[in-house]
Amino acid sequence: MVSLAHIKQRLGQYGAAWLIAFLASGAAILIGMAFDDMMVIADLVLPVGMAAVVLALGAALVATWLSGQTLGTKLALLVLAVLLVLPLLWAPVSAAVVIAFFADRSIEYSQVYAGFQISVAQILYPLSEFVFGPSLFEQVWKAFEVVASIIGFISALSRVWPMIRRLLGPEPRTPSDQTS
Repeated sequence: MVSLAHIKQRLGQYGAAWLIAFLASGAAILIGMAFDDMMVIADLVLPVGMAAVVLALGAALVATWLSGQTLGTKLALLVLAVLLVLPLLWAPVSAAVVIAFFADRSIEYSQVYAGFQISVAQILYPLSEFVFGPSLFEQVWKAFEVVASIIGFISALSRVWPMIRRLLGPEPRTPSDQTS
């Protein structure tokens, strides 16, 4: 038996971790740019951000395995963690990419970004070559960037939207609501 409530809770925590990693890394890079070059700061911030998300993901997995959840739930969350680790790692990198875009800088000069891209390529290239042939690796990389960003944005939005609605207050009542 699989506990969908527990999986939903972990996916919500995943969304929160993605958003926090994106915002914290972005803020750290922006603040650091006041003191040094963006690429130097990105090379300092990105490893910390990626390590933090890996630790958070690992802590969630350990907490699930130590909980009283069923084996099916534990295995489902393990599979989800394996599938979502790259999009989660992309969160701090994505913040650096966005800042580099608006700063009109090339993020490829960051050693950490280049290392991340090479590491992901070493994982995705054999898979894409096996499935699609060698000519599609560039499209697979772009698809990874898009999918990771979309997954992170949707999960973050689903986590943040209820808080935003509470901050905005209750919906205004219409005259038809007041008569009932």
